[in-house]
Amino acid sequence: MRMEMRGRVPYLPTYQAMRDFTAQRTPDTPDTLWICEHEALYTQGLAGNSSHILAPGAIPVVATDRGGQVTHHGPGQVVAYPLLDLGRAGYFVKEYVYRVEQAVLSTLAHFGVTGHRVAGAPGIYVRIDDPFGHAALTGPQPDTGPFRGLGKIAALGIKVSRRCTYHGVALNVAMDLEPFSRINPCGYAGLRTVDLSTIGVHTTWEEAATVLGDKLRARLAP
Repeated sequence: MRMEMRGRVPYLPTYQAMRDFTAQRTPDTPDTLWICEHEALYTQGLAGNSSHILAPGAIPVVATDRGGQVTHHGPGQVVAYPLLDLGRAGYFVKEYVYRVEQAVLSTLAHFGVTGHRVAGAPGIYVRIDDPFGHAALTGPQPDTGPFRGLGKIAALGIKVSRRCTYHGVALNVAMDLEPFSRINPCGYAGLRTVDLSTIGVHTTWEEAATVLGDKLRARLAP
């Protein structure tokens, strides 16, 4: 898989380029991983409910064809778009999602952070009060629900067309997190969103992008 570091790019042309790449690719088209960041915007998934967009203000809202609900993109976030032929890779969508999440978990581990999955809630979460602790999560608590003391650090939203993927995963590195308070992130009211900087990891966008890109390339290999 070839990796392209695209830097800060506008969202809508990138979205259209992903669609065009996927529509035009042939069985011989090499898989590609685009790594980038975007100016501030909200993106809404196909099943998105507008009630989860609480107060967008001047931040634009873009309807997309990915799965999932609403999320926020902005400077200081690493966005990775794997353009992958699943038929050639030899695994199915569920396995693809697992591998993408594993790449994020490995990226966090590179920085000493323990990430977690939450059943039924795609993406990766960290313990806000102990992001470097290694204890496994226990079951949901009746008074706190499934996100007991967790903050979401990476959001996942994908599209598969003709067994080829686009859209991808966003890892929060050092962002302005305030816009997340204007939505129900990924459709969950009250879900806290964090980034590496707020949990005590100070790195550059470039370093985090390189690590995530390398982990994705390794995990998504056939």
